[in-house]
Amino acid sequence: MDRTALLWLLLALPAAASGTCLLARSARQVLLLIAAAGAAWAGLALATAAVAIYGGTLHAGNGWLLFDALSAYHGAVLALVFGASSLYAWGYFGAELAAGAFSVGAARRFGGLWFGSATAMSAVLLCNNLGLMWVGVEATTLMTAFLICTHLTPLALEAMWKYLVVCSVGVAFAFVGTLLVAAAAGNLPGSASEVLLWTHLHDSAAQLAPSSMKLAFVFLLVGYGTKAGLAPLHSWLPDAHSQAPAPVSALFSGFMLNAALYCIMRCLPLVEAATGNVGWARELLVVLGLVSILVAAAFIVFQHDGKRLLAYHSVEHMGIIALGLGLGGIGTFAALWHTLNHAVCKALAFFSIGRLGQMYGTHDLDRMAGAMRRAPLWGVGLFGAILALIGVAPFAIFMSELQVLRAAVDAGAYVPLVLFLAGAGIVFVGALRHAIAPAWGTEVVEPRLRAPGGADRVLVFGGLGILLVLGVWLPPPLHDALTAAARVVGGTP
Repeated sequence: MDRTALLWLLLALPAAASGTCLLARSARQVLLLIAAAGAAWAGLALATAAVAIYGGTLHAGNGWLLFDALSAYHGAVLALVFGASSLYAWGYFGAELAAGAFSVGAARRFGGLWFGSATAMSAVLLCNNLGLMWVGVEATTLMTAFLICTHLTPLALEAMWKYLVVCSVGVAFAFVGTLLVAAAAGNLPGSASEVLLWTHLHDSAAQLAPSSMKLAFVFLLVGYGTKAGLAPLHSWLPDAHSQAPAPVSALFSGFMLNAALYCIMRCLPLVEAATGNVGWARELLVVLGLVSILVAAAFIVFQHDGKRLLAYHSVEHMGIIALGLGLGGIGTFAALWHTLNHAVCKALAFFSIGRLGQMYGTHDLDRMAGAMRRAPLWGVGLFGAILALIGVAPFAIFMSELQVLRAAVDAGAYVPLVLFLAGAGIVFVGALRHAIAPAWGTEVVEPRLRAPGGADRVLVFGGLGILLVLGVWLPPPLHDALTAAARVVGGTP
């Protein structure tokens, strides 16, 4: 098979699965298709990512599709999160199906939107044209919005509309930023169709108009930063996470936020080269990253709803990734590594809180007291995920955060270093306090227990295993992939 055909398959397979879900005759057929097609697409995406990272950049569509080390790395992260979430959906919605709470119509809509979201996220990673990349981000907003209200409740509808309004306004800012990039490239040689091609812009980045690129990056940072959940632009995120079904929350936090940050990573080397590589754009990322960490820390202390707690952890960790990118050097490597670590950890956390929520009828952590005794698999999964999220050694998140700290020391950025440590300390104490009740608290609610399946055990122990292994050993192939992706963000593909 022609290697470039893999890129078209990455778009065609989820699109076809989306249409097939709409034609399914029963909810069980939809769930089976989600699990099977989701796993198949994840395998294809991982294979294609390996080809691009270790075999060279892939192009298709006369250069309009691009799969280089950066997009391939993010594609691999998407594959892990989407594949795991698709398998998890079988058990999660299977419980609702058994209780008669998941109709055929709801299943068809969910399956169609689920794979439609995968298609849109794939398009974000594959598009070489910055304008089409923006279209992909807007498509993810439209597709995922209706996943939030899979269960039609007043709070879910409110969360959906808040998500649509806030993110649409944010993406409108990104659209203006994209137009400003085109204006900055107005004097570059080449045809009009090449103006927004990332490869074309990168090759001539030093010739882009500096003032226009600065203004463009401000709009892009605000726009894509809103979709990424960076504070103070995060207002949609806690409500959306708390009301969406657990597989959707896992996909949101595990990758959709990263897709928005990916767009910022694409633009970062362009504006840095245009402004003389003086670190102007990186300083903005440092500020926004620190604000996100500190704001999240303040809210985490007072959260008792498990899903909202995890939502604010998303704000914190998006801030850590932004901080690493802003510090540059080893910080870029650490930010990309943290992207993977956070995605795996947050998927595991939402898987666990979702199933416990079904058993206890609430996501209130105090009312889940004793969950680790009554539902050991999901209780261990949630407690382990929270420990990883707050940076306990030897989990992988501790190691990637340590590299961010090293980047701050190397850059002499001692004020950001102190603020990061302060925020991380508050998060550590606050989140650990919330985790004690589900782990060892006295039971206050009688849960409706349901025996976990084999796939559930694979998801929990597989997620914990990945986080532990990557905390003590970074496999050479992964190190090479991170290095290659960091090189792209640094401006030298």
